[in-house]
Amino acid sequence: MADYRVNKRGVAKARELIDARQYRVRSRWADVQPRAAEQNRFLKANGWVEYASWHLALTEGASDGTKARYAFVFGDFRRLHRMGLIACYYRAAEWEHTEVMLAAHNLLVYLDKSRT
Repeated sequence: MADYRVNKRGVAKARELIDARQYRVRSRWADVQPRAAEQNRFLKANGWVEYASWHLALTEGASDGTKARYAFVFGDFRRLHRMGLIACYYRAAEWEHTEVMLAAHNLLVYLDKSRT
């Protein structure tokens, strides 16, 4: 199993999107989660730095500039999705990636408080 560390750039991007109200509260994550073709188009148009910012974790040992380096995507490259954060939380909890789980949890709390 891979080891992950929290991607501070991804957490910052998520908070920026929340602050700018660029999020979807309700969505079917399975339908909006970026697929390989969408990821490739986004990478070609925006580069690795921007691609990395849409992920909550970095894979230990994987090289920068590879898709394997970035994990736990939380949005569709336009908006953050609350269900994307929930998916990150559950997947991280399932595999005991505690730091990533806590980052997702904190972002969910931040998002929910921003809506009140």
